Amino acid sequence: MKNDRGQPRTIHDRNEWVEAAIGLLAEQGVAGIRIEVLAKTFGVTKGSFYWHFKDRQDLFNAVLETWRDGRIRDIRKQTEANPGGENQQLLRLIDIYGSTRNRKGISIELAVREWARRDGQAAAAVEEVDRSRLECTRQLFIARGLSDDEAKSRSLLLYAYVFGQSLMACENYDPRLAEFKHWIAGLIVAT
Repeated sequence: MKNDRGQPRTIHDRNEWVEAAIGLLAEQGVAGIRIEVLAKTFGVTKGSFYWHFKDRQDLFNAVLETWRDGRIRDIRKQTEANPGGENQQLLRLIDIYGSTRNRKGISIELAVREWARRDGQAAAAVEEVDRSRLECTRQLFIARGLSDDEAKSRSLLLYAYVFGQSLMACENYDPRLAEFKHWIAGLIVAT
């Protein structure tokens, strides 16, 4: 990263390192998060990294914390609904997560989940995010008058659908795909 004069710019805070590491995570997975690569990207020495982090694990911890907190904050924001607006909010949630093709977001999600297969701390972060996702949508279904078991089932179905179809290349499956998605969303939130 260079400043306005084309010279390498100085890293001013820890968050810039974390965001750069998240970018590498999306592109190359956790193995791609290397101090040398990050330092070179910023045009600084590895010593600058150690000014902000104790070691590579400290950076990994910060990446997981940033991902976890961002996902939980986002889902809470996306599941806020005024009384009586729960159905509309659930449909909006399905539309946001099911229709938007955020390639970087999907890449980060997949990289963190792959990381979680081999690392207990990453697995704990994924579990916390998933629990928050399911709980927030469960509360929307409860507010609509569904039983706890039905609300839990619908919440699980909602996320199974949005994550599943976000991973599929089904744009050319049928010219009525948008209509199908609308119909599926209606089934998930129907009372």
